[in-house]
Amino acid sequence: MSPKKIKVLNQLKRILPSGEVSFDPSVLAEHAGDKWFAAHQPDVVVLPRSTKSVSRLLRFANRHNLPVTPRGAGHGYVGGCVPVRGGIVLSLARMTRIKEINAADFVAVVQAGVNTAKLQQELEKQGLFYPPDPASRADNSIGGNIITNAGGPRCLKYGVTRDYVLGLEVVLADGTVLRLGGRTHKNKTGFELHRLFVGSEGLLGVVTEATLKLLPLPPYRACLAIGFGSMRAAVRSLHAVLAAGFLPAALELADSFTLAAAFKRTGSERLRGCRAHLIVELDGQQRSVRGEIRQLRAIVAQQKPLFVEIGLGQDQCEAVWQIRREFSYALRDTGLTKLNEDIVVPRGRLEDLFAFAARLQRKHNLAVACFGHAGDGNIHTNVMVDYNQPGAKRRSQAALDELFQQVIAWGGAITGEHGIGLAKQRWWPLAISKEVRELHRTVKHALDPRGILNPGKFV
Repeated sequence: MSPKKIKVLNQLKRILPSGEVSFDPSVLAEHAGDKWFAAHQPDVVVLPRSTKSVSRLLRFANRHNLPVTPRGAGHGYVGGCVPVRGGIVLSLARMTRIKEINAADFVAVVQAGVNTAKLQQELEKQGLFYPPDPASRADNSIGGNIITNAGGPRCLKYGVTRDYVLGLEVVLADGTVLRLGGRTHKNKTGFELHRLFVGSEGLLGVVTEATLKLLPLPPYRACLAIGFGSMRAAVRSLHAVLAAGFLPAALELADSFTLAAAFKRTGSERLRGCRAHLIVELDGQQRSVRGEIRQLRAIVAQQKPLFVEIGLGQDQCEAVWQIRREFSYALRDTGLTKLNEDIVVPRGRLEDLFAFAARLQRKHNLAVACFGHAGDGNIHTNVMVDYNQPGAKRRSQAALDELFQQVIAWGGAITGEHGIGLAKQRWWPLAISKEVRELHRTVKHALDPRGILNPGKFV
């Protein structure tokens, strides 16, 4: 770092409160990347405790044309918070206040750094429900969920993060503080500008506070965990459940490679020889849920499953889901590098996707493990790579190219939850037309004309 740049960055200690600016090498290293395979050390990390500090920082950075990379909890999977141009990492990790939980209005007002699972626990104590449930919710934050539009298993019935954002406090690149949307569950006053920032990956502004829509907490849960001898039988059961008029809270599907790894990790005898695994969860009133789960069992029985496990109530459901939570860990146990692609296909293409993944395995001599949110077509397709093998990197890239090209040809999407970040820049021009990419650039330039926010990413 040049002496001139050091002098400029040192001014941050004068304009921001004590303890909010760090040049400590260990802190810089900690904020260099996320869960993807890239890292770049920033020049300084700023950890503000207030929106006022965020505004001051951005006003300063904009004036001096300094890159700023906003960061939540750092649990993304696409390198979205990697500060590829160095400069300033702006971490919202200290903005952790739950400012309001209002049971009468069914809203919560929270700062961006509030932990997702902690918020849900606090709400459920009061009989309230915030449905978005990303797998790493115990580790991630509401602000990160918002700027990635995070999803999870319950998206099938309840929708994604966007559907629960009523209002936002956002700081623009020049330090301007905006309050967008509101706290009513209906609002058609002008453009829905708060939604512009949901899923924006830190490119348009910094979310500092959110007003979230809540629901009544469903009083009862029940689920089925079903093993099948073939993926075809599992997919047919899934379609049969929906065709019968049920809208489960979650429909999760896993393939044979994933299940073999999970069997090795957990020792669960039910997974031995299982070629496909389906979890169906219902929620609502106890009497109706218990009746519906019996109907669902009869529906899936038509496909002659290997086993059906029923979970009734909170504790038994959590026991069923525990195996699902082991899937990612089980794949890591293989010792292979897991390239986690969160592609989405139209629901009618699910069986085609699993068949295509099997063809990719044979063609490129790479394992491909598929599991995830089958109810909305969002299947985590994991290309498993041993980089010690000759040509493995080249073969994995070729497999991913074919995967994304096929998904796009089917009318699907290259990312359903994780975002573009750095990891999917290669396929961004394939996924989005030239005209739509130009519109992205127009919006970016209007809100961040100097391009200081999260530079080096897809816009």
